[in-house]
Amino acid sequence: MSKYDGTAPVAVTVDLVIFTLRRSALHLLLIERGKGPFLGELALPGGFVRDDEDLRQAALRELGEETGVDGTRLHLEQLRTFGTPGRDPRVRTFTVAYLALGPDLPNPVAGTDAAHARWMPVQDALTCGLAFDHAAILQEGLHRARAKLEYTTVAAAFCQEPFTLAELRHVYEVVWDLDLDPSNFRRKVLKADDFVIPTGEYRAPEVGRPAELYRRGRAEMLFPPMVRA
Repeated sequence: MSKYDGTAPVAVTVDLVIFTLRRSALHLLLIERGKGPFLGELALPGGFVRDDEDLRQAALRELGEETGVDGTRLHLEQLRTFGTPGRDPRVRTFTVAYLALGPDLPNPVAGTDAAHARWMPVQDALTCGLAFDHAAILQEGLHRARAKLEYTTVAAAFCQEPFTLAELRHVYEVVWDLDLDPSNFRRKVLKADDFVIPTGEYRAPEVGRPAELYRRGRAEMLFPPMVRA
């Protein structure tokens, strides 16, 4: 077995799986690559990590440069590292993938290596064919997002504060792709420790009774958990 002697070229990149809710559907932020390899193909935002920055800094910079989205306002967490040989035809590359979530994010503005940037419904992105191994990274990010809604309070990251419980329920229904009983959902949310906090204000709908408004509580873990059916 050969021993690594520091001469083999190895690169580190970051890629971002960014979800938001638009028009009652879960959307993914994608770019059209303006340079090779995979010129003109759709891909996740991302790029090479510079010598003077850490991984999170690189993720935030690439997101801003390629799409114009401010990642500091998003829920941002490391997803996992991908390093299958041949995943990048230029050089042996390890990419650290990030998962980002935000409420109804604005239209992106393409820059640097991205010829275009746009939001795409996740169901379409899963079948459109992405550059590199980004389809596998997307699948991993979607699985993580769905799972985290069960045991953390991250669903509130999709909501503009203040929000109603119906709006919070809509997040779960869209991300999980299933319908939830409103009364049962309300009971579970209000029973959870410091998940949401009432603001004391109400929003008057066009039809029906005013809906109570909430903001996100301090809890990060959801107890008891919100288990999928």
